[in-house]
Amino acid sequence: MKKSLTYKILKNHLLEGDLIVGNEIKIKIDQTLTQDSTGTMVYLQLDAMDIEKRQTELSVAYIDHNTIQSGFENADDHEFIKSAALKYDIIYSKPGNGICHQLHLERFSKPGKTLIGSDSHTPTSGGMGMLAIGAGGLDVAVGIGKGFYYLKVPKVMNVKLSGLLNPWVSAKDVILYILGELTVKGGVGYVIEYTGEGVKSLSLTDRATITNMGAELGATTSIFPSDELTEDFLIRQGRKEDYTELKADEDAIYDKTIEIDLSKLEPMVALPHSPDNIDSVKNNKMKIDQVAIGSCTNSSYTDLMRVAAILKGKKVHPDVSLVISPGSSNILKMLANTGALSDMISAGARILESACGPCIGMGQAPKTNAVSVRTFNRNFKGRCGTTNAGVYLVSPETAAISAITGYLTDPRDIGNPIDILLPDQFEYNDNYFLYSKGENKETELIMGPNIKPFPLGTELENSIVKKVVLKVKDNITTDDIMPSNAKLLPFRSNIPKLSEDCFATQCDDFKQRTILNNGGIVIGGDNYGQGSSREHAALVPLYLGIKAVIVKSFARIHKANLINAGILPLEFISENDYLQLEENDELELIDVRNSLINSHFIEILNKTKGKIIKVKFEGSDRDVDTLLMGGTINYLKKVQK
Repeated sequence: MKKSLTYKILKNHLLEGDLIVGNEIKIKIDQTLTQDSTGTMVYLQLDAMDIEKRQTELSVAYIDHNTIQSGFENADDHEFIKSAALKYDIIYSKPGNGICHQLHLERFSKPGKTLIGSDSHTPTSGGMGMLAIGAGGLDVAVGIGKGFYYLKVPKVMNVKLSGLLNPWVSAKDVILYILGELTVKGGVGYVIEYTGEGVKSLSLTDRATITNMGAELGATTSIFPSDELTEDFLIRQGRKEDYTELKADEDAIYDKTIEIDLSKLEPMVALPHSPDNIDSVKNNKMKIDQVAIGSCTNSSYTDLMRVAAILKGKKVHPDVSLVISPGSSNILKMLANTGALSDMISAGARILESACGPCIGMGQAPKTNAVSVRTFNRNFKGRCGTTNAGVYLVSPETAAISAITGYLTDPRDIGNPIDILLPDQFEYNDNYFLYSKGENKETELIMGPNIKPFPLGTELENSIVKKVVLKVKDNITTDDIMPSNAKLLPFRSNIPKLSEDCFATQCDDFKQRTILNNGGIVIGGDNYGQGSSREHAALVPLYLGIKAVIVKSFARIHKANLINAGILPLEFISENDYLQLEENDELELIDVRNSLINSHFIEILNKTKGKIIKVKFEGSDRDVDTLLMGGTINYLKKVQK
């Protein structure tokens, strides 16, 4: 059978299982990445696994999320991660070096390799023909320590591109258009593979922008072929030896195909409060208060050089705050060398550190009821730090011209397009990276007072009797389950402290409910757990005694995180059963262990209403064993050698 690029890479890395859609397989992992918001937990778990040395070709620990360091907590986390990197022979990227996905693209991504990262936007490296998958922290710890990763064989969706983008239409507009067509659930269960003549017109960083936001589609990952444009990028980065040509077979078989004519696209905008709430920019002229340019989606050299060219000789509107975050220290230096940085500053832009910054709610919260225009990947309500602000996602070109006019403005109104010439050689400064000199088994892990032990699950009981402590709607995000903002990010290594704000966007007393009821059960709708890969959205509920989460459907990474933690992820068979259950209903999950082993269907008695419903567990036999033992750490210690 003619193979997709996805299946070629999976086959080359297959350790166990058959490449049949829905089957669980075990694949070899070549590389891993972590960032500091999730990394502390990864390395605590790696230490708990009693690993002697890493099993990957390369692993990198980036510091890019919690860089404000308003207290000792972040600095302590960074010192702990640095000590873990030294102990396990992991490259350490210091604060200020840049955003993990942009840096990994520049320095380490390789066509045909596998990468898992404890950040949902790890698929950015799919722009280089890499099978790059966002995963929960524990899965990444296993990848580092064991060298493998389990996943269900995905379907492959072919997005066939034709035509050329018109002037002032960019890669960001392409992925926003796709989100409008497919929605935030449209990629669930798929790898999205881009093919067609239109691919050749998209630069490597264009492709990375598109694969980055494939995470918002719910896709396992997204991938482009590796071709002459990939080679050109690697040559300019001084990495010609890392190039390999890779593409799907002619007439490869796909599970689904959609076709997009790039020439028919126009500047797009994602309206509040979801990345799939899409419209054209021209239909949405409105006064704006803030513009933020950067993030792992749109902070490349070409993105920011276009921004600088638009701003040159102009002035940011008096009513607008414009902030710009370069994607890496290398890009920041190049902007300085070319004079582009001077153009930005002269126009009235504020230059932020090369880090995630406002994208993850770390600073630059807009004013009350503000309209904030951002080049980021998510606009969930409150993520920006201001609950009643409206965040609009656009391209760098749209953002820059809007900062000047003071209104959301179609960049086609500017006139002639801007061409950016790439340098023969990109800047590369190695001074922000710390390299271990090999195995350092005796290295002491440095743990500050904010670093607390993570909770471990216990063996699954055969009968669970708990009350429904919360019922939520569709598309609940991990930001909803475990909010992420400047106030809470310093406590990512302190589960007890985080528990005070669990489900804070949904109710103001979730922790108290769990205390009063000795834990409980959570009920949810479709696409439960979408968004960030943060496993804190599973670990904090585990700490609070949540035994099961019953929903219409799960987002992929969050479901895996629940299994890793030892929390039962169950799904309704009937929509009516979701409607029937209410908060404070007392539920009895009957004969749980035997039901999981024998049928994957579990009966639930609603003791409050005297009714029985049936729910299902969808997972592998290994998932069942993991749940029976109380989570992946327990499973690995008992089963894996």
